[in-house]
Order: sequence, then C-alpha cells, then structure tokens
Amino acid sequence: MRIHKVISTILHPIVLPTIGVMLYFLLIPNSFRSNQKFTLLSIVFICTYLIPLLVLFVFKKFKIIKNYQTESIKERKLPVAIMIIVFYVLGNTIYNIANLRDLSMLFHASSLGLFLIYLLFNLKIKASIHLLSFGISIGFFLILSYTYNQSMLLIIIVLLFLSGILASARLHLKAHNNKEIYLGFFIGIASSLSIHFIL
Repeated sequence: MRIHKVISTILHPIVLPTIGVMLYFLLIPNSFRSNQKFTLLSIVFICTYLIPLLVLFVFKKFKIIKNYQTESIKERKLPVAIMIIVFYVLGNTIYNIANLRDLSMLFHASSLGLFLIYLLFNLKIKASIHLLSFGISIGFFLILSYTYNQSMLLIIIVLLFLSGILASARLHLKAHNNKEIYLGFFIGIASSLSIHFIL
C-alpha cells in the first residue's frame, strides 16, 4: 500500500505541466533566450504546482476538504473549478506569445479535460485526474510529433508505461474503479486532440 501512495504522489497531476514545458523547450526548436524560458517555466510552475497546493492547503485549513486526496466528488468540485480557470487563463496568456501557440495547447487541453471531468461529477462519476493528466501529455506529444515531423516515440512510450503503473497504483488504493481510470485517460487524449483542431 505504501509504494502505491508513493507512486500516486510522485506521478501527481500537478508535476506534469512543468515537466511538459521543460521537454517542449528541449525538443522543439525555438529562438527564446534562457532567461525567457526560465521566466515562462517559473510562471507555469507557480500556476500549476504552487497554486493547487495553496488551494488545497487553504481548503484543508478551513475544513472544506477532509484531506489532501479530495476523495469525494463533493470535495473535488471547487478545486477542479478553480484549476479549470487557472489553466484556461494560462493557456490564453501563452497563446498570445509569438511562436508559443502550440505550447498553449497543453494548458487549453488541461482546462477542457478538467471541465469534462467536472461535468461527469453531475453523473456521480469521479474520473481519474491523475490519468487525465497523462492522457493530455500523451496527446500533446503526439501532436508535436506530427506538427514538427519529429519522432517522440520514446517519450510517448515512457508516458504510456508510467500511465500503466499509475493506473495500477490508483486501483490498489481504491481511489478509482476501472471505468474511472479509463475515462480519465481517454478524456485526456481526446482533450489534446480536440484543442489541436480547435486552435
């Protein structure tokens, strides 16, 4: 049980956006200086890592949630709603930066995916946000691979492998059932592909 909690924590959704941006700058040719990349990476880290932690801390302090795992649908609604807005604003901000429109897909897709997850709450379905984030990342790198005619097969295989490990951990923790795992994952991939065609 302990190892499953460790896996679930290490592969938490809030770490993937920052890793995604780092990989983007490493793999995709661009004219940005190191200080510009660092500034953008810092903004992404604050918005997608520190803000969610702060939100959960405040909600826990005021007993809006019982624990940081936000196990029930009721507890998840407000944090998810806040992150839908944060990701959307971040996506719009990056979209308006020249030569970074394709990177904005990562954040618009995250906003769309979380919105779909939120809609499922009304049907009493708690789709996995952990697997959603991996589905979004896989979709994002599939799109980059197609757009830049550059093989990113290794990254995609690694993400698929980690998705399997994470799915197993979430099931062992009884955080989700099979349907919720698959729903989260495929909503993530679908969100990335949809945003690609919309933008």
